[in-house]
Amino acid sequence: MARAEGKDNAAVSTWQGRRVAATPTLAQLRAFLALVEHRHFGDAARALGVAQPTLSQALSSLEEILGVQLIERNARTFLVTDAGERLVPMAQRAVEAAEAITDAIARERAWLAGPRSIGVIPTVGPYLLPALLRALRKEAPDLEPVIREDQTARLLAALRSGELDVAIVAEPVGDPTLVEIPLYTEDFALAVPATHPLGGREGLAVDDLSDLPILLLDEGHCLRDQTLAVTVAAGLSGVDAQATRATSLSTVVQLVDAGLGVTLLPDSAIPVEVRRTSVEIARFADPAPGRTMVLAYRSTSARSEEYEDLAEIIRRAVRSARLPVRPQGPPVGGSTRRRG
Repeated sequence: MARAEGKDNAAVSTWQGRRVAATPTLAQLRAFLALVEHRHFGDAARALGVAQPTLSQALSSLEEILGVQLIERNARTFLVTDAGERLVPMAQRAVEAAEAITDAIARERAWLAGPRSIGVIPTVGPYLLPALLRALRKEAPDLEPVIREDQTARLLAALRSGELDVAIVAEPVGDPTLVEIPLYTEDFALAVPATHPLGGREGLAVDDLSDLPILLLDEGHCLRDQTLAVTVAAGLSGVDAQATRATSLSTVVQLVDAGLGVTLLPDSAIPVEVRRTSVEIARFADPAPGRTMVLAYRSTSARSEEYEDLAEIIRRAVRSARLPVRPQGPPVGGSTRRRG
């Protein structure tokens, strides 16, 4: 017959000088559930991979803590008491919750596995992402990339707040709380309308931009700022920052195609944006203006080695896709190494 429920029979412990009821352990709850499932001490012990005396002790300790009998047993019978039946669903939820926590943390700690939020600027996303996502499916199949395309300032704010894990942006980031891993460098070229006298020119000087109607992206795009920096470095003052502008490179190129002006394009964008237009390309003499893309992440992150590996996957992706860029940083031969 089951012992009467009550505080007098409950095991107690001390914490900060106070007597408190002891809490069942997961091992005790697993032992109880195994016994309920198998209805046999030997079978339950084998299922858990423990000795039968260990299983019996776990059950006895659980009954002592709770102050009730959970299982009636003798040589021939094995019965779960009413208190035991009431405990079963609660014990199952507790064990499942603990296992869910363990699984989630293991998944979080795994090398390039589970959800990872990756920010990318709009003047990179359409040209890099197809190659990168193919590479990730091959080299990091357990990774679940969550892509966010946005302007640099908003990506960096999201990175600092923890909304993003990493961001692919142009240097310099200029934030000491963030780490920058170089990915690749690319040149800018000048996109001009068909029949423009500069179309197809090589060895273009920045000074040749003088008096040209330069089309810009809207405010907030780093390529806009980079274009303005090129004109300033050349001592040009004719760029009208309030003139015709657009929110995407695709629209800017269409404006160039319509004869409304010229614009600077990063090399990686040219194969995609120019192929269905009559726009022509002029190239600058070395050293050509350009930009360096980096993978940025928080300096407080414990995933620095993992992000170094992610950066190398990106470099290999641009190489395999033959994007017209120059990967930066030491290559890692073969498959990306998995971190334990």
